[in-house]
Amino acid sequence: MNGAVSQTPAEAGLGPVGESLRAVGLGPATASTLEGAIVFVVAFVVIYLLGRTVALSLLDRALDRRGLDDHARRPLVLVGRFLVVFVAVGVAFGVADYGNFLVSMAGIAAAGALAIGFATQNVIANFVAGVFIYADEPFRIGDWIEWDGHSGVVEDISLRVTRVRTFDNELLTVPNSELTGGVVKNPVEGEKLRVKFAFGIGYDDDVELASEIIVEEAERHPEIMAEPAPSVRLTELNDSDVGLQSRIWIADPSRADFVRIRGEYATAVKRRFDEEGIDIPYPIRTLEGGLALAGDRSVVGPAE
Repeated sequence: MNGAVSQTPAEAGLGPVGESLRAVGLGPATASTLEGAIVFVVAFVVIYLLGRTVALSLLDRALDRRGLDDHARRPLVLVGRFLVVFVAVGVAFGVADYGNFLVSMAGIAAAGALAIGFATQNVIANFVAGVFIYADEPFRIGDWIEWDGHSGVVEDISLRVTRVRTFDNELLTVPNSELTGGVVKNPVEGEKLRVKFAFGIGYDDDVELASEIIVEEAERHPEIMAEPAPSVRLTELNDSDVGLQSRIWIADPSRADFVRIRGEYATAVKRRFDEEGIDIPYPIRTLEGGLALAGDRSVVGPAE
């Protein structure tokens, strides 16, 4: 024996922090426990601050480039913060040498996630659909959309549901998976919208004159675009009328503009038709034949 004092396993595994704690009189086990806790907290704080400074800043720039408004950005920023905390906790566990504890927690978390996943399949599907809506931007808050027989203006988009105000002032809460799993029409996505309107005139009326009136009234309306130019085509020969379909374009469309302009245009054409004597016929049905009454045995004949 050369007089060297043997160290315990706890003492042999102490780092600089543990050695400092041992120097103030703490036992090896206590110093080792406190050292792990201090290292965990310091690593967590460093990684968390670094993530908020770098990762969240990059996320903000990416959202700025996509032009998302504050309401749409909020859930994505929340997810980013959660991921930063998750990564910071994982790295801190590793640095503090809590590997066994981390593995145990991971197993428990995996089992819990599996059970929760089976119980919340619809919620997860809507969440994933919400992420796709934010990424693909098929519509934005304030857009007029149509889907599966419904239509309205988007008031709110969250990661689970989208809220749409119908034109009857009803608020629809629509699961995001319903909007990503079918066809959604967004008429106001472009800078202009084509509007079609069918006019029916009588077979005895002048088709060329009616077509000229339809185009002239479109050209007179200040909110109907001159380019692309309004057009009209004979599209149908119905039982009681000749069908003329007008095609006009409006700029920067909204639902209110669409309804108003369409109504003003149709009213102007109807007024001109009346002035020029052009008829807008309605279906007429003529019934022919006799009418027999059941149980009636009376005979009507010439008077004597």
